[in-house]
Parts: sequence; C-alpha cells; structure tokens
Amino acid sequence: MTASIPNPVPARMRGLNRAEICDVNFTEFVRGWNGHRDVAPAPHEAVLDGSALDAAGFRELFESQLISRHLDLMARVLRVQNKVFYTIGSSGHEGNAMVARLTRHTDPAFLHYRSGGFMAERFRKLPGMDPIMDSALSFAASSDDPASGGRHKVWGSKSLWVLPQTSTIASHLPKALGTAMAIETARRLGHPLPIPGDSIAICSFGDASSNHATAQTAFNAAAWSAYQKLPAPVLFVCEDNGIGISVKTPSGWIARNFANRQDLDYFHADGLDLASGYGDVQRAVEHCRRTRRPTFLHLRTTRIMGHAGTDFEIEWRSVEELCAVEATDPLLRSAAIAMESGLMSADEVLALYEATRERCFAAAGEADRRPKIETLEHVIAPLAPYTPQAVMAEATRVDYAGRRVEAFGSEARLPEGQPPRHMAIQINNALHDLFAKYPETLLFGEDVAQKGGVYTVTKGLQKAFGRRRVFNTLLDETMILGMAQGFANLGLLPIPEIQYLAYFHNACDQIRGEAASLQFFSNNQFANPMVVRIAGLGYQRGFGGHFHNDNSITALRDIPGLVVGCPSRGDDAATMLRTLTALAKVDGRVSVFLEPIALYMTKDLYEPGDGRWLTAYPAPEEAMTLGEGRVYLPDSGGEGSDLVIFTYGNGVPMSLRAAREIEARHGWKARVVDLRWLVPLNAAYIVEQAKSAKRILIVDEGRHSAGVGEGVITAIAEGGHGARPFQRVVGVDTYTPLAGAAFLVIPGEQDIVAAADRLAG
Repeated sequence: MTASIPNPVPARMRGLNRAEICDVNFTEFVRGWNGHRDVAPAPHEAVLDGSALDAAGFRELFESQLISRHLDLMARVLRVQNKVFYTIGSSGHEGNAMVARLTRHTDPAFLHYRSGGFMAERFRKLPGMDPIMDSALSFAASSDDPASGGRHKVWGSKSLWVLPQTSTIASHLPKALGTAMAIETARRLGHPLPIPGDSIAICSFGDASSNHATAQTAFNAAAWSAYQKLPAPVLFVCEDNGIGISVKTPSGWIARNFANRQDLDYFHADGLDLASGYGDVQRAVEHCRRTRRPTFLHLRTTRIMGHAGTDFEIEWRSVEELCAVEATDPLLRSAAIAMESGLMSADEVLALYEATRERCFAAAGEADRRPKIETLEHVIAPLAPYTPQAVMAEATRVDYAGRRVEAFGSEARLPEGQPPRHMAIQINNALHDLFAKYPETLLFGEDVAQKGGVYTVTKGLQKAFGRRRVFNTLLDETMILGMAQGFANLGLLPIPEIQYLAYFHNACDQIRGEAASLQFFSNNQFANPMVVRIAGLGYQRGFGGHFHNDNSITALRDIPGLVVGCPSRGDDAATMLRTLTALAKVDGRVSVFLEPIALYMTKDLYEPGDGRWLTAYPAPEEAMTLGEGRVYLPDSGGEGSDLVIFTYGNGVPMSLRAAREIEARHGWKARVVDLRWLVPLNAAYIVEQAKSAKRILIVDEGRHSAGVGEGVITAIAEGGHGARPFQRVVGVDTYTPLAGAAFLVIPGEQDIVAAADRLAG
C-alpha cells in the first residue's frame, strides 16, 4: 500500500516558521485525503498483509508519535514566552517509538535527544504513567520534573530504566555497551541483577554522531567482544536523518560503513513507515536478545523543523529542499495508513491530533505553574551526596573475617601481622581485602590480570579471585571507563585502572560528562559508583617522559562531584581505599585514587636503608575520614608553627627532608601537612592548620597554572590568613621531558629550601 503525499507547502506559506508549516501540512493532508478506504480491521488484525503490526498496536504507536510531535510544537510556541527552555525536537524521528514497543521497560535505555516517540511509547509499559505531563515538567525546568528535578531537559525515568542523558556527542555509547556486558558478567558471577537476565541495552544516536571517536570506540569494543564470543547484548540504534545540524551525511554512508562489519550485526528498518518498518525492528530486537551479540539497527528517519528552535534552516537550505524533506514527515505516512486501512476516518485522525495538542498545552500550562529550583542548595543537592557516619561505618565493617583468611591464604598471612611494607604492597593488600569484603567487586584495565599491572600492584588478584572478577581489557581508556559505568549501573562495584595519568586525558569525558554527572542530572535516582585507580605524577627515575610522569591533575580538579584522593604512604593508601569504596557503596560516588608511581617502592625517608617510609598494614577496622589530612612534626619536636608546609604525594617526603635542612639553616620548627584529599580540598582543615603559622609554604608537584596550590592559597586567603608570608613551590607549565631533564620542571628539595630562604629574607 502506498500513500500519495504531495509537495505539501504552497507558495503562500514559504516564508512562515517551518514548525507552523509542518503543523498545517498535517491537517491539510488529512483533510485532503482521497485515497482508498478498506473496511476497518478488527483490533488484533494486521494493518497490512504480512505486517507484524496489528491494528491496536498501530493505533498506540500513532498516538505516541502524535504526543512526541505536539510536545515539539508546544515547546516552539512556549519558548518565546519563556515557559519552555528546550527546543531540540524529535520531529521526523517518531518512528523510534517502534523500538520502545518491541523492547521491555527493563531493558536499560541510553537515548539521544530525539527520542520523544520512544519515551511516549515506553510510558505505556507501566500503568498510571503520563508521558505528556512528565515531559512538560522537564521542558519547563520544574523542580517537580521526575527525571532530573528541573536540572536539565532529559529523557529519563527510574521506573522505566531510561538513564538520563546529557551527553556530549556519542559519549553515552561506551557505557551502554558496558551495561550490556555487565548483564552477562553479573549473571556469570551469580550477582543478583535488578533487571531480567535476558535484558538488552538500548542505545540511540544520530548518523552524524556515528562518526565520532567515542562512538567508534564503542563499535570496536563491541566487535572485539563478539569476536571472542563474549556476550554483549547491546542494540545500537542509528537514527539516520541524513544531517548533523547543517552538515549532511554522504548518501549511503551509514549502510556502507556498517552493513558489512563482522561481529556487529546489521539490520535496516524504515522508521518513516510503521507498517513496513515494524517487522524489521522486531527482527533486530529479537536477534540481539537471542544471540546476545552487539546489533546495529539502521533506522531511517528524517529531520523536520530544524535542529532546534534557533535553527532557521531557510537561511541555509533552499525552499525546494525543505519542502522535499517535509514531504517525508512520518506522521503523514501514519495518517495515510490509518485512513487507508479503514482504522480511522479523517475526522477521527484530526480529532486525535487536536486532542493531543490540547493535552500537551494543558500540561505545559500546569508545568509552568509548578515550582522551580530557586536556591543554590537545591541545585547542588544531588551532586555529591555524603553521609559521613554511614560511610565510616561501611568502611570499618569487618564482618567478613572468613573471606579475608581465604583471600590471604591463612590467618598467619593476614597483612596486619606482617612487617612494614612499601606502598605498592599495601595497595595490593588493600585490594585483596576489598575483594574479600565485596564479592561484587571487579578490577580491570590494561595488563592488570596475569602480569599484575606494570608495577605489580595488582599481582595475585586474578589468581585469588578468578578471571571473571579480574581481567584485562582492550587498550582503550574510553571503553575501560565506559565499562565501569555499565557495571556500576547494574549494582557491581568496579575498580577500573587507568595505567597512567596521561592516558586519562583522552577519556576524561567519560568521567566529566558521564559518570560524575549522573547523580546530578537524575536527581540522585541513578548512580554509577566506582573507584578509578590511576598511576601518575612525576619523579620516576630511569623511566621517564611526559606520558609516564604526567603531573597535570587540573582536569580532575575541574569535575563537579568527583572525589580525588592521593596517598603518599602505604597505610594511608589502604585506609583511603576503604573510605573510597565505602563512599561508592553508601553514597554512589565516583572517585579517583591517584597513586604516586615514584612512591610505590619507596622504603627510605632520610637516609638509604632507614626504612622510615615503610608502614604497617592498618587493621581492617581502620579507615580515613574524607577530607582529613595528616600532620608531620620534624624529629626535633615542637608545634611546628614557625613554618607550615602544605603538600601531597611526592611532596610529603621531600618536604620532610627539606624541613630538616630549613631548621638547620634558620632554626624554624616546621610542620608538614599532607593534604591527602585533593578534590574537594578541605578548606576548613587548611585554614585551621594555617591559623598558627608564622610562614607558609605550598609545595605542589603539579603545574603552576590551576594546580592544587592555587586552591590552598585561595582557602587560606578566604579564611582570613592571607596576610601571612607565603611562598609556592610548584611545577612548570610544560610537558615533562625525558631523563634527567624531567627534574628541571618539577619541584625538588632544594627548591623548597630556597623558598624558605626567601621567606627568611
């Protein structure tokens, strides 16, 4: 069956707003319908011979399409009245409602912004839900918005397993794949899933986004998994409308690029025609669920009404081209099917169309009257939840003694009974401890399994806990962090490793834009708790260069809601790890455990062989309070108020050595404050330590610009102690060179002494 859809825009309307034109197109098309009408089918008869879609299903899909369309039209009208704050619409993409109908509400969905049809249809999966009101609240940025609490216009629903997306281009694909992989991982581990074991993950995106490096890394990782017969039931839905804002996708490019990829199974469906597209969508969904293989659904769509309300396409596209695009409006085709099949008359179609409009505007009016976010406290409430007592109780919980003994081999080999050790060994002990405590813990990354990591920090973990919990990944930091989010989404506790700090930067958005933002944009309904281990900072000898001595932590300091801890010794590393995992378990937080590489094997402090940087392993009931530093007083005693040195990481033993020389030169009693927690900086603690200081030194091994030292100085100044004499010893704004030249660009002990000399002068 075909519908005759004429060129829809008469000359008199060519200068009008394209949204108005599309609106008028529909009503004129239906009023002017003169096609053949069949006898109305029974509710469960097929609309077309051979179609997988019955009449009742078609009508519901059509209604979902109309809801999506009228939400778009409502947003365009009310935006100019400052009642709606988002106009990127779904017009032309309403066929994605078929994907929602053919999947379950327990299939986790990661959607792009043109998913109005999908959401309207998925709302049918549970009784008592209202897609129009919920969407209107989100458009209006009302604090009653059930998805984000008014923080952003997002498609999301806790009960419908739609995780809110505010992604940069394609950045949600890795975590969608990670979630698909997590379904199978949890099942193999016997970990209870919050969704059925045969669920699939759904991920939608545009044709332009498919070219993004982040998308390509997800496609590659999916194929990499399938090639090894590792289940990865993700349905990639590429909604191909042929354009990205104003840049056209070459005709046929998506099919050419994806149709013949091995280990990424390709299906095509017409998203502009419910009758012909439904069966193909169904085949793709069933294939993904049955085979547990990554599946690529190439869904034909179009884009009408522009990219957003501010996109005046007439300024850069010809009228003829716009008219041709608008003639492919999927709502025209759906209306034609409804009338041609006899399912609905023209009057019934128009009545439904106008009734849907009224519902959307009524909901928008109500949403405009609902409360908005009006205080800063309200804005940031879900950003960084922290319940100190509960976190400390979890961190010090010791009800797993039997599993500890099993993990370490015997009671005699428990680490707290062993002699003092260097930091690498104590981190390894702490990881064994945490794996015994939390059976849902996973550790993964590059070279972490059999090899035990480049620095053997994870040595023995795979042997102790098996290949399902400790495993190597492909060499792709973006995918490592995407997998971590997927595992966390389904209740596992991931500890991914990024091999070097320099390698984090090319995958930073997986933390900045995705993991750390989820609690904020979901109003704390969703969380993806994790502890990201990153080896970094400088001072390695004999193994240098920028990529193995990266001292730039500024990118980490700029991520809202993130926690960054940086230990300088083994016992601190163990108690800090316990706190970070408890923070993940209790409050759903994302954190980074920054491990100073040069201190992994450090044993001595002042003299070779003194063993004064070795530490005993702390008993399992000990943990470190978030934000709490450690204060060192030099061996000569006193309160150390003549000079207070604020530092962290490698700066701690350096400052302690320098303090000895400073006392010999100037007679000053020094106090060295190890911050330990770099994000967020504990301003109150810093001010308290600065109160009694006659002089202040800040030793920051990071770079001069935007480093931790700037935060320390700001805290002191804002705390009312900025008049005290101070000096900052800090790295240079440069990349790190090779060999001995590396030590020219980072602080050294003599730099600290020289700064003290300047204070004395």
